[in-house]
Amino acid sequence: MSGAADTGRGGARGASGPGDSGGAGGGGGEPAVGGPDYGRLFRLDGRRVAVVGGASGIGREAARALAAQGAEVTVADRDEQGAAETARLAGPGAAPYPLDVLDEDALGEAARAWGPLDGLVVTVGHNVRKRIADYSAEEFERVVALNLRAHFSLVRACAPAMAARGRGSVVSLASMRAFQVEPGQGVYAASKAGLVQLLRTAAAEWGPQGVRFNAVAPGVVRTPLTDQIAADPEWYDAYARASALQRWARADEIAGAVVYLVSDASTFVTGSVLTVDGGWTAVDGRYDPSV
Repeated sequence: MSGAADTGRGGARGASGPGDSGGAGGGGGEPAVGGPDYGRLFRLDGRRVAVVGGASGIGREAARALAAQGAEVTVADRDEQGAAETARLAGPGAAPYPLDVLDEDALGEAARAWGPLDGLVVTVGHNVRKRIADYSAEEFERVVALNLRAHFSLVRACAPAMAARGRGSVVSLASMRAFQVEPGQGVYAASKAGLVQLLRTAAAEWGPQGVRFNAVAPGVVRTPLTDQIAADPEWYDAYARASALQRWARADEIAGAVVYLVSDASTFVTGSVLTVDGGWTAVDGRYDPSV
């Protein structure tokens, strides 16, 4: 699941959204005249957001949700057909952009094509469910490349332009596995934990320029990434029982967290991880059967 988005949206818009004191970043500090407009707290009118990995799953639903709040959304993915379908579902404010997130030159070209963004949402990821002793070097490299290096490269490509404007929000999809592991998930968990620490460091480094970095950590969600597990009834039921809500999440149930972190509702939130796992980590979810 590599990413893609849209060209042709030129440079950054000069104005932020309604009632915005610092855009999608951490700038401002002084309340708007008359106080905040809470009725528009989550609105993203006029904001430019790229969703990388938006061809399916959580990326698709995040793109749709952001567009519904008024954002101009670039749906970036290597799967051009999937990205085009997401853009169609998101409406006239969205457009696809073909992108391979493991191609450093392509990432630089994309950042220049998009211009300064108000929001960057990165949902690309990969998993190989094997015990550590059974992992190949190639499998390790691919999991780390998509779960960590791609996010690192996108931050390097896009954050400087946000910093130059004094605002911006970067949201990456981590996982509850960044904090809670199980056999067969070691490399995936390590890459997601690394992603969380990368974002926290970025929050510290770019915070003075008003750019925010946060992660969303979903639990088990029905997406193409989890098809292998969902196809096994025993695993599916075991994972459902492990959360407090006793079920899997839908991809659209993660989208609200993304909108929150991109919007002005979270202008003082950075370096944080928003866990959306149905209470799995709260109740120390068990796993059975064994890998």
